[in-house]
Amino acid sequence: MLTCWEGWLSLKKLSVLITFLIIILIILALWHRIIITIYAGEGGVLFKRFSGTVVNKVYNEGFYIVLPWNKMTAYNLRIQEKRHDFEVLSKQGLTIKIKVSIRYRPDKEMLGVLHQKVGPNYLHSVVIPEVESVIRRYFGQLNDEEIYTSKKAILERIKIDSIEQLADKFIILDDLIVRKIQFPKIVEEAIENKITQYHKYKEYEYRIEREKLEADRKQIEANGISKYKDIISDNITDSYLRWKGIQATLELAKSPNAKIVVIGSGKDGMPLILNTADTISKSEGTPNLIEKMESNASLQK
Repeated sequence: MLTCWEGWLSLKKLSVLITFLIIILIILALWHRIIITIYAGEGGVLFKRFSGTVVNKVYNEGFYIVLPWNKMTAYNLRIQEKRHDFEVLSKQGLTIKIKVSIRYRPDKEMLGVLHQKVGPNYLHSVVIPEVESVIRRYFGQLNDEEIYTSKKAILERIKIDSIEQLADKFIILDDLIVRKIQFPKIVEEAIENKITQYHKYKEYEYRIEREKLEADRKQIEANGISKYKDIISDNITDSYLRWKGIQATLELAKSPNAKIVVIGSGKDGMPLILNTADTISKSEGTPNLIEKMESNASLQK
């Protein structure tokens, strides 16, 4: 009887040991589904098999134990960059090669909805297609020259439009950089030549306008000088000139410096070279001037 009991206990221990080993093996096999770590810069979304995605909670960094029939998905919440090259058509049907750099990140507050509506592959299913769509739409409305000469304004509108489009898909676009817009070489040379000729044309227009303004200025100046001469010739008389000569003589006499006074010719003999006489001959005026200068010199002594 004792031997049977011991045999039953041995079998029981063996079954317990086997059961324990099976449980250990199951845990090891499902370890990656049960023990979940959300690393730095990540956020987790939990999918429950019997109730669906938990959209109102984002699991932050840390260690979590999840039931094996549920699934935790980790998303990178840091700013990520994707470089993408593609081709678009302009309004005239010209093929243009574009190289862009997209900087994006998922909206943490809407991470559960993003997981439910789009999924982890949102870069290729939403971000790139939306950015391409916006760029194709804008470039398709413009001709080659408008694209070439208005790049900055066009790219700013594309960026704003792309931000709005991706926000509706629960993704934040931090920046959209167009690294290069490449036209066919022959078209690029033609556009550059046209722009050069246009600026030359504007330069010539400016020169012509400047010369016209300069001509107007000179005409106004000449008219002013002419009017000034007319006014002077009408108002300056012999009496006025004699009066100014007397004033100049008085001012000269007040000066303490040594001076030489040149006596004018003519009947008035003003001490300035102011020839107000109507008719004076050269032979008559010269001796008279010399005599007056000699007389003045004797007075100075």
